[in-house]
Amino acid sequence: MTQNLLLEVKHISKAFPGVKALDDVSFSVKAGSVHVLCGENGAGKSTLMKIINGIYQPDSGETFVRGEKVHIGSPIKAGELGISMIFQELNYTPEMSIEESLFVGRWPKKRFGLIDWRSIRERTLQLLEQENLPYDPETKLKDLSISNLQMLEILKAVSRDSDVIIMDEPTSSITNKEIEILFQKIDNLRARGKAIVYISHKMDEIFRIADEISILRDGRVVETRAKDEFDIDSVIALMVGRTLGHGYPKEDVARGETVLEVEHFSGPSGFDDVSFHVKKGEIVGFAGLVGAGRTELVRALFGLDEHFHGTVKVHGNPIKIRSVQDSIKSGIVMLSEDRRRFGIVPVRDVKENVTLASMEQFFKNGHLYTAKERSKVEEICGRINVKMPSIDVQVSTLSGGNQQKVVLSKWMLQDPDILILDEPTRGIDVGAKVEIYKLMTTLVKEGKSIIMVSSELPELIGMCDRMYVMAAGRITGELERAEFSQETIMRYAMNMARRAS
Repeated sequence: MTQNLLLEVKHISKAFPGVKALDDVSFSVKAGSVHVLCGENGAGKSTLMKIINGIYQPDSGETFVRGEKVHIGSPIKAGELGISMIFQELNYTPEMSIEESLFVGRWPKKRFGLIDWRSIRERTLQLLEQENLPYDPETKLKDLSISNLQMLEILKAVSRDSDVIIMDEPTSSITNKEIEILFQKIDNLRARGKAIVYISHKMDEIFRIADEISILRDGRVVETRAKDEFDIDSVIALMVGRTLGHGYPKEDVARGETVLEVEHFSGPSGFDDVSFHVKKGEIVGFAGLVGAGRTELVRALFGLDEHFHGTVKVHGNPIKIRSVQDSIKSGIVMLSEDRRRFGIVPVRDVKENVTLASMEQFFKNGHLYTAKERSKVEEICGRINVKMPSIDVQVSTLSGGNQQKVVLSKWMLQDPDILILDEPTRGIDVGAKVEIYKLMTTLVKEGKSIIMVSSELPELIGMCDRMYVMAAGRITGELERAEFSQETIMRYAMNMARRAS
């Protein structure tokens, strides 16, 4: 056993009903290094990390921490061994406060077993100040954005002073400024001799922070090398088992009549006096920095949040949006950036999740036609290429990318005219991203219209026909495809375009 290995797993295998998630996997991470784990959704990355964190138990194999063989029977045991994990899917209790969340499971005690709330408050304030996070310790988690919640998860893991820290897509929903702060923390942890296991699909991140890279495909480690022995093309080819090539599968589609008109749309927070339109067969992007109001705008348009005033027309007809049902009836559906909270029902199976919004299609005279339901679900999931053992498996057992496809399948059953896709490729691997892009192209060729909100400028530039840029809750620029450039978009996003001209 190499002495500087803080963590090593040997010959780990794990099977679930109908699928072998891990097959004879060996993996290790050294003290003072960052070991990046790559692979498509469903390759086995999250399963391996959940075994290391004690959430799952392997069918076979061994785990060593600091050279000693251990049994990690639970996340509590993992914590005792000095292992922390930041999850891609944010699992949190909305009614819990920040200070409660930071110390849950390890609350300091006073005499007679009482929780030392004064100590928790002092330590929370110290941590927040230390990390330059301007939060009130009593703020409820439900009142925080996805970006805020992700930063808190990072803070929680770092504050435990663990020797091994697993980061599963930690930058999937934080700002560029916060990413820089995270990378500074990682450099500091590496200098202190900590071991970082970093899961990411973002190639620029991988080649910036990795010391070593391991690639999983179909439950096996296909290659482990030092970062300098890889390049982007070789990593992608090993991940997907084929060469994807660069670029986006964008096709020129004839744009038709205006299908959506939004005028002077304002909400209680996040956006004000927003006007825009979308044409048939068009992909319209919304760019902007975190806090620009893009998500708040589309949530109100879908009926998830209220709006103060403004008009919305679909096919020229004014509609009133008081609820999600109003939007769906008008042919508008939305894939939310927080799929676990607003997209899926984790404890239900794939079939139930897909048909959740369309049950009236399968009922007649009070009778549920299950054969028709199953046939339709299998057809739509096959079209979107959902990787799963069957439509009867619990949706929470699928990878993040396949859960996203299940949400898309649910909305495709509605045969909508307008699809709002809010961060549709967040936390999704390179291969799955290409599948989503191809599906978007297919949909607009069929006459659908797409509103795409994304924090990744390359995909907006690669896939959109037009783009609106927002800053401080207002639209600051509208660009045609020929005008797209990262520099131009960022000027509008920072509300600097007028000053620069």
